[in-house]
Amino acid sequence: MSNDSLPRPHSSQVVDGPDRAASRAMLHAVGFNREDFKKPQIGIASTWSQVTPCNVHLDRLARESAKGADAAGGKSIIFNTITISDGISMGTEGMKYSLVSREVIADSIETVVACEGLDGVVAIGGCDKNMPGCLMALARLNRPSVFVYGGTILPGNHCGEDVDVVSVFEAVGKHANKLIDDEELQAIEACAIPGEGSCGGMYTANTMASAIEALGMSLPNSSAQAAVSDDKMRDCLDAGAAVVNMLRLGIKPSDILTRESFENAITLVITLGGSTNAVLHLLAMAHCAGVPLEIDDFVRIGEKTPVLADLKPSGKYVMSKLVEIGGTLPLMKRLLAAGMLHGDCLTVTGKTLAENLAKVKTDYPEGQEIVRSLDDPIKKDSHLVVLYGNLAPEGAVAKISGKEGESFTGKARVYESEEDAMKAILDGDIVAGDVIVIRMEGPQGGPGMREMLGPTSAVMGRGLGDEVALITDGRFSGGSHGFVVGHISPEAFVGGPIGLIQEGDSITIDSRERTIRLDVSEDELSQRRAQWKQPEPRYTKGVLAKYAKLVTTASKGAVTDSGL
Repeated sequence: MSNDSLPRPHSSQVVDGPDRAASRAMLHAVGFNREDFKKPQIGIASTWSQVTPCNVHLDRLARESAKGADAAGGKSIIFNTITISDGISMGTEGMKYSLVSREVIADSIETVVACEGLDGVVAIGGCDKNMPGCLMALARLNRPSVFVYGGTILPGNHCGEDVDVVSVFEAVGKHANKLIDDEELQAIEACAIPGEGSCGGMYTANTMASAIEALGMSLPNSSAQAAVSDDKMRDCLDAGAAVVNMLRLGIKPSDILTRESFENAITLVITLGGSTNAVLHLLAMAHCAGVPLEIDDFVRIGEKTPVLADLKPSGKYVMSKLVEIGGTLPLMKRLLAAGMLHGDCLTVTGKTLAENLAKVKTDYPEGQEIVRSLDDPIKKDSHLVVLYGNLAPEGAVAKISGKEGESFTGKARVYESEEDAMKAILDGDIVAGDVIVIRMEGPQGGPGMREMLGPTSAVMGRGLGDEVALITDGRFSGGSHGFVVGHISPEAFVGGPIGLIQEGDSITIDSRERTIRLDVSEDELSQRRAQWKQPEPRYTKGVLAKYAKLVTTASKGAVTDSGL
């Protein structure tokens, strides 16, 4: 879709001529005075909701951004869109709406801004799907825009250790394995999420916030601030003013969202040990921006990009610890100095990335162990591994830190839903050497491509993290870790090879060779393929049915406007 196909801003149109009197009357009723009609109208798109702690404070942040826009000479208009909570819906049928919400959020922001003809936008997101949803809308609209991240949550504390939402999921597995009792499980549950902000590790929220900052679409260090902090309030105020400045300078997202800026985002995500969801979301965001980006670009960049940050889930530290030592900016300065970032990319400040980083120090505090140096990486190349083979002709995405090993061969244990697999894990049916296969969870087949945080956490909680693999045509939470492979394409619902696996088949995953293979003959696969019949859709009406009909494969970002 061409950005130029959308309606243009109408600030100048809404105030000129007697035929616009009704428009002015409507705006008088919501607080405009006569002078306001001469100002650029700045939409403040808030994803505020009491549905999740990630977003519960965003109304406060939206009002601060509105103040910034007004003080800089604009006229702010706050509006809302939806959000959902992955943490609450995880492991339920409701989780099928999670990825769908990304499209709903993008569509709704586009709808309001284009309909009302707003001149610029501040979009504020706090949870996994509303961040890429916001960016997708901003890319489509192509009007001066800044994204504001709601900020990371502070960790809870259990017996002197930092805990978060993933700690709860893993505690369920420990409970099933009788490693902890009811009382300890309840104690972890009660303290893991102490207040406002997004999940505290380098999970999908913090991953995407970091990626968006590296793209140049948020202000410097917006991704590395606590949700409850003076820094975050200043970030919001400055964002409102930044959009007005972008209007004056004529800077639009199409000037910022380039092939090079997406490469910067991929590089930072890898060095931080970020979520597999970054692959899905960056592909979707690039699609909306008209930027050519493919799943193999993650391979190319990953071959020369090390993992440097020791952050949860695979590492030790929570995001707030990275915030305390200076955030992402010193790391980006190091990467720039090493020639690993494109410093000439324009950003929402009106300056290039290199100009934004010019006065940033490359040094973190002495003795810190959170971010390694380039000559002492945690992993010398990317933890995000794109696999191909007879099980994934269009690709799959693995998250392999190296702690689990680099290859795995095991016996297939096949489940047609997340719930069936979860029951088997908790009941002790899964043993060392098994490859858990969870299918019919892809974008079309689920529909909605649910995250498998429950099963992966249960595996870890039962102490099988380095003895069991899990593969799926669904996806993973940023909190998932272990030997896991998702986004397998094509998915089972459309006849992908994952749908042909039978109980007991041998499966081999090799991250060094970047392959995923079903160890049966091509003749056998052909016979199974000839007998395969497409299942009936699980939903025939409503949002999920519409999504299933429109959505592309995961290898293309699971977008819904590709074939239009």
